[in-house]
Amino acid sequence: ESRNGGELVERIRRECGIQLETITGSEEARLVWLAIRSRMKLGDQRWLAVDLGGGSLEISDVSAHGIHWSESHTMGTVRILEDLGSAGADVESTRALIEEYVGTLRVPEEITLRGVEGLVATGGNIEALARLSGCEPDASGVSRIGLGKLSESVEALGHLSIRQRMAAHGLREDRADVIHPAGLLYERVARLAGVDSIHVPHVGVKEGVLLDLADDLMGPGVHASRLEQQAFLGALALGRRFEFDEPHARHVARLALALFDQLVAVHGLDEGDRRLLLIAAVLHDIGQFVAYRRHHKHSLYLIHNSDLPNVAPADLPLVALAARYHRRAEPKPEHYLYRDLGADEQERVRRLGALLRLADALDREHLQRVTSVEARVADGDLVLHIEGQGDLLLEQWALRRKSRMFTTVFGLDVTLMLVEPAAGPRVI
Repeated sequence: ESRNGGELVERIRRECGIQLETITGSEEARLVWLAIRSRMKLGDQRWLAVDLGGGSLEISDVSAHGIHWSESHTMGTVRILEDLGSAGADVESTRALIEEYVGTLRVPEEITLRGVEGLVATGGNIEALARLSGCEPDASGVSRIGLGKLSESVEALGHLSIRQRMAAHGLREDRADVIHPAGLLYERVARLAGVDSIHVPHVGVKEGVLLDLADDLMGPGVHASRLEQQAFLGALALGRRFEFDEPHARHVARLALALFDQLVAVHGLDEGDRRLLLIAAVLHDIGQFVAYRRHHKHSLYLIHNSDLPNVAPADLPLVALAARYHRRAEPKPEHYLYRDLGADEQERVRRLGALLRLADALDREHLQRVTSVEARVADGDLVLHIEGQGDLLLEQWALRRKSRMFTTVFGLDVTLMLVEPAAGPRVI
């Protein structure tokens, strides 16, 4: 969040030769999920995972298959102390202020109505609270703290000064000052989740980073596929938050990836770009939550101001712009965000946007009538062989309009051939 963060990263690269990679709250949640999954058997059940640090609190709805919903709150322990101030206040006043502060914390109604299998908490504070509460790890390395026991420990800590906490429990100073607000936060989340205990796996972000690196080294192709699947789940979760047309989004994403895979020799993009196209395809219409008119621009705004797993901050404008260009005007030098990109990034946006337009045109009625698309380049044309239900008249009309950007970007005219199994293909 710091204004000079980019300058710091560049200075470290220049002076130390170390390339730092900053991560978003959603990426932190993904790494924590990897670590939790390695320690606990999550199964098909849905769990609420909470990771608390000094600057933020990440809450996620997870299973063994991935993260189904995630949200990052600027509600870290150090931030709370800085915002509220800890010097000079008596215990009861400090507790009242902190409880009022964390009282704004919410989880989606869907989770509270459905219920969860359990609550999993990570971070140094919950590990320390488990130790103070006398909760030892089991054979798998997981501790379990009853909510009543946690409340007793938090209450006792609230009546001790920082120095007394250090002396009584052997805490470092930088743990002793934040452990009380941390305990209140964990209590709040547990009550929201409707659970009577908290699972503590004693793993976190650093274990997730190691697992991610090991996965990449062992099988880069498989790793890329897993990253894509996690990105897809994250995009779906964001889309649901904005009440999008999920069947249409899934179908456009499937068509967009089919075109991407068949036209690699034409567009020259890589696996990372494929993931960006997938996310843009899923989210291209979320701006309709604001208004249908100009919804492509609303989509750009919502995506650009959201956290998405497996999307680096530098790539987020590319996803937002690719979604924006699924309709209406083609990229122009003066367009918001686009004007701030380098020439290479602008070209990537143009190519991603051109592919997304074709895919979106093939589901113009949002009825998923096009069942398959086969792309071939012949005699300077891109020929799309499509199979589907009905006459697909609206899809044909939309493709004629939306293919112009593809022709501009790649220099290929687009021709449609409707494949009728009984009669063979006919040119549209």
